[in-house]
Amino acid sequence: MVRPQRAGSFSKVKTVAENRKARYEYAIEDVFEAGIALTGTEVKSLRFGEGTIAESYAEVNGEEVWLINANIPEFSHGNRFNHEPRRPRKLLLHSREIAKLHGAVSRQGMTLVPLSIYFNERGRAKVELALAKGKKLHDKRATERDRDWKRDQARILRDRG
Repeated sequence: MVRPQRAGSFSKVKTVAENRKARYEYAIEDVFEAGIALTGTEVKSLRFGEGTIAESYAEVNGEEVWLINANIPEFSHGNRFNHEPRRPRKLLLHSREIAKLHGAVSRQGMTLVPLSIYFNERGRAKVELALAKGKKLHDKRATERDRDWKRDQARILRDRG
């Protein structure tokens, strides 16, 4: 049985791109680790720390999951075989995970949001993919209020010793 790993259990050696707005905009339900099918120049670009996933998302097409609108800029020392920066990239997941994602997206109206792109300990590029539901404005305000209160709590505890 394939079980998704928890968000803290992924071994991230080098984080390349992070979608920091995602945790504010979405309520994260479940997190998956997915491989990415990349070309050589894309891997080289990522190793140099270039790439953004701020406005990207993932979608399920049949038996495949695709990362849409992720920007990996062209490799500076690439030749005529350089890659297209915003091409759709295939995500590599187990079929059971894809079925679970497909069901959640189609039935429950959830969204697949990439949280980060990183290299694991084996040197493979991975995407931390979240199954999320969009927050309403009042939920975002509550999140902000909780974050501010936690910061104030820490300050009070630190000042009083």
